[in-house]
Amino acid sequence: MRLPVILFGAAGALAMASPAAAANHTVKMLNSGPGGAMVFSPALIKVAPGDTVTFEPTHPTHNAESINGMIPAGAAAFKGALSKPLTVKFSKPGVYGYKCTPHYGMGMVGAVVVGSAGNLSAAQAVSHPGLAKKRFATILAGAK
Repeated sequence: MRLPVILFGAAGALAMASPAAAANHTVKMLNSGPGGAMVFSPALIKVAPGDTVTFEPTHPTHNAESINGMIPAGAAAFKGALSKPLTVKFSKPGVYGYKCTPHYGMGMVGAVVVGSAGNLSAAQAVSHPGLAKKRFATILAGAK
C-alpha cells in the first residue's frame, strides 16, 4: 500500500522540478487596429527563449516575414504564406523585425524581442520604405 503513495509523491516532485513549458503568444494581422491601418497587434511582443509566436491573419492577403538585418546572427529567417497562420519558435535571444510582405510600405511591421535585445542597434540601422520607417522607430524604442 505504501508503494503507490511513494510513487505518486516522486512523480509530483519530478513534475515540480521540470522546467516551465514554453508559452505560445498570438500576434494578429489586422487591416485596422491600434496605430492605424495595416498593423500587427501587438506590434511589439517580448517573449522568453523557446516560446512560440503564432501570427494570425484576420483578413486575406496578410503574412509575416522576417526582415534581412533585423534578426540575431545565426537565427533562422521565416516567411509565412499569404492568408495562412504561421507559428515560429524563437530560440535565439535578440530582436526579430518582421513585415507583412504586401503591406510593408504601408507600415505593416512589428518586432519580437526574445530575452535581451542584443542586436537592437543593428535592427535600428536597417532602412525601411514609407510608413514602415516611422512605425519601426516607435516599435524599437520600446524594445530595450
